[in-house]
Amino acid sequence: MSTLQHFWHSALHFVFYYPLFMSYLWMIGALIFYWKERQDPPYQQPEALPEYPKVAVLVPCFNEGDNAEETLSHALALDYPNFEVIAINDGSSDNTAAVLNRLADQHEKLRVVHLAHNQGKAMALQAGSLLTDAEYLLGIDGDALLDRHAATWMLRHFLQDKTVAAVTGNPRIRTRSTLIGRIQVGEFSSIVGMIKRAQRSFGRLFTVSGVITAFRKSAVHEVGYWSPDMLTEDIDITWKLQRAGWNIHFEPNALVWILMPETFKGLWKQRLRWAMGGAQVLLKNIDVLFQPKLNFLWPLLCELVLTLVWSYLMLFMAMLWLIHFVVPLGISGISSPFLPYGTGMLLGVTCLLQFAISKWMDSRYEPSLGKNYFWMIWYPFVFWLITLTASIVAFPKVLLRGNGQRARWISPDRGMRHSTSNNEQVIHEK
Repeated sequence: MSTLQHFWHSALHFVFYYPLFMSYLWMIGALIFYWKERQDPPYQQPEALPEYPKVAVLVPCFNEGDNAEETLSHALALDYPNFEVIAINDGSSDNTAAVLNRLADQHEKLRVVHLAHNQGKAMALQAGSLLTDAEYLLGIDGDALLDRHAATWMLRHFLQDKTVAAVTGNPRIRTRSTLIGRIQVGEFSSIVGMIKRAQRSFGRLFTVSGVITAFRKSAVHEVGYWSPDMLTEDIDITWKLQRAGWNIHFEPNALVWILMPETFKGLWKQRLRWAMGGAQVLLKNIDVLFQPKLNFLWPLLCELVLTLVWSYLMLFMAMLWLIHFVVPLGISGISSPFLPYGTGMLLGVTCLLQFAISKWMDSRYEPSLGKNYFWMIWYPFVFWLITLTASIVAFPKVLLRGNGQRARWISPDRGMRHSTSNNEQVIHEK
């Protein structure tokens, strides 16, 4: 067998078996997590806490004039006796400042901070955290609708375990008027939510959700707050805290309803930013592999490296497949470039099984979630391709970007909000 032939078949098996292995690992880990929490009844009001320390809800805003009032009205409706809301206007160029000032005049619990120039989400969060005397910070995005019990669900982790530095919540998708939106509803259950459950079962989280996470301020202060040069400040702060010895928990009952892209352009920009953020974290934390005391982070880093290798291997194999139409390469089986012959059915069944398990687990928060199952058959064709391409493009862009460049805001695609009335009903029923 030629070297190229041997490489082709070895790469072919890795390309197929790696995602298959990770899928079953996620399912097993998520079921372990679910088994541990199975004593909890379906979503309802949480049990009373032994104490209610002050919580500051931080809401960074950049050009959120259309969303700020709705977001802040939900944040101010928290069913928690001791909290304040701090909205940080990060140099917005629209009417965000006027909206925030009007709301501050109407609500005693709301404080507003205006930054003269756009500094980025990391700096906005730091500004808000330095303004409050609260030890617990609950960060949400400027277009997110916070469930009224979220703070209570999250605070129980901090009170029960003094080593917990952050508790990340469970984002639910509001934008469902297009195929892209409907697929993301399932994605956040079967991919995002399932991975967080699995990683928590096995030890450490790769990232908190930037759209809803509560922090212990003293822990954030210890690690130097959020990094202003990181494109995904949520991934970076997760690694900084865990490297410092802190624990991070996942609380699926802490819900927040979010807007997501519903166009291919908006989705591409979002996934490219996520991929670039992951590449930044990889380069920043690669030294973990040479520090035995941080071996609890090795599995996460190895997964990140293997995923990057998998992406570039897919690209290389696709190139070989195209070349063989022009130049005979003498590789048998090259007509099946991405899957070993006859195994596509196994991968498809595994994918559908993962979607089914995740929807079953998350149906306690969204009883009608099963109706979304049909749309998930399109996930491999739409999102895998976008995610794969974003991973390939992101790494060289990060290498060329250099260090120290400030990560500032952009206005994302928020989807089509006029068709979210059904979800609004679910939000208000919680």
